[in-house]
Amino acid sequence: AHEINNPISFIDGNIIYAEQYASDLMYLLKIYGQYYPQPVPEIAQEIKNIDLEFLTADFPKLLQSMKDGSNRIRQIILSLRNFSRLDEAELKQVHIDEGIDSTLLILQHRLKKGSRNREIKIEKNYSQLPLVECYASQLNQVFFHILNNAIDALESQSETRIITISTEMSRFDISAEQNGVTNLTQFVIIRIADNGCGIPHHIQKRIFDPFFTT
Repeated sequence: AHEINNPISFIDGNIIYAEQYASDLMYLLKIYGQYYPQPVPEIAQEIKNIDLEFLTADFPKLLQSMKDGSNRIRQIILSLRNFSRLDEAELKQVHIDEGIDSTLLILQHRLKKGSRNREIKIEKNYSQLPLVECYASQLNQVFFHILNNAIDALESQSETRIITISTEMSRFDISAEQNGVTNLTQFVIIRIADNGCGIPHHIQKRIFDPFFTT
């Protein structure tokens, strides 16, 4: 990530100057045209050749698309970092929704509309959750595989394709055997559902068997 971030920083920094330089040049061309509306034939021909009107309108858009692409790369790097948690201790307090969102960004290429498939719509129903202590990298791997399976299940679906993700806090009582004191334990529920074909009934009992795959 560090080796990618450095070049991206160079691009970001230079785009700022490129935008200013472009703005100055466009302004110069504008006032030049006002004072010299009838250029010599050679210049007039070159203006026609390069389609100056289109160029001056499109060039700022080109720079903006470069800036958007650079920001997109930064987001992907951050998501990969959050997904892998390589720079953090194994057991750590994290925001669960950040891990889910990072996983979705990594899988974005499978969610978008393609030449053969429709776009998959993501519906998020996140509750306000506290920090959760967990093994973040392993948990993100779980999100990745569940969402990947959901996408697989929707590939042959011709109707609207939807994956719904919801989180919520819940609690239950645990009665301690030693003194009969009731302890209130909180936990987080994460639900990931799709409107695909579902898991065939005859293999539902085997999905948690080690190394079982379809």
